[in-house]
Amino acid sequence: MFECPCGSGKQYAACCELYISGKNQAPGPEQLMRARYSAHVKNEIDYIVETHNPDKRTKLDRESTEKWASEATWLGLDIMRAETTGDEGVVEFVAKFRQDEVDYDHHEISSFVKKDGKWYFDDGYTPSATVVRDAPKVGRNEPCPCGSGKKYKKCCGA
Repeated sequence: MFECPCGSGKQYAACCELYISGKNQAPGPEQLMRARYSAHVKNEIDYIVETHNPDKRTKLDRESTEKWASEATWLGLDIMRAETTGDEGVVEFVAKFRQDEVDYDHHEISSFVKKDGKWYFDDGYTPSATVVRDAPKVGRNEPCPCGSGKKYKKCCGA
């Protein structure tokens, strides 16, 4: 027996395997997200497809999902936030993986819906990072900070 890839601290057989095998349905969005992550680790692509909102499955590229799941080395899952309101839920997470000898953090905010008593992944997006300027903004008519002596608009701002 080994620990579940989802990071719950439980044994795989008592955690995500229950959902991936079809013995149980994930009781909420967070558990479904954890099971979907574990399905990527275990290359259980059928589970990823089956838990994708049936109304949006045509948008799911099974081949590229399978390629990503099999080529990546999965390093861990961090659930940052999980909220459920009625038949809708949101899970914000970071999935860590290595591919082509480079480590990545896939940060996503996923939405989930419950239909006929079963939870499905509905959609997801990666939040954009806020850009913080570390130097004061240069005006168009000010001297260019590169030191050319030209106005910014005629130099680096062109």
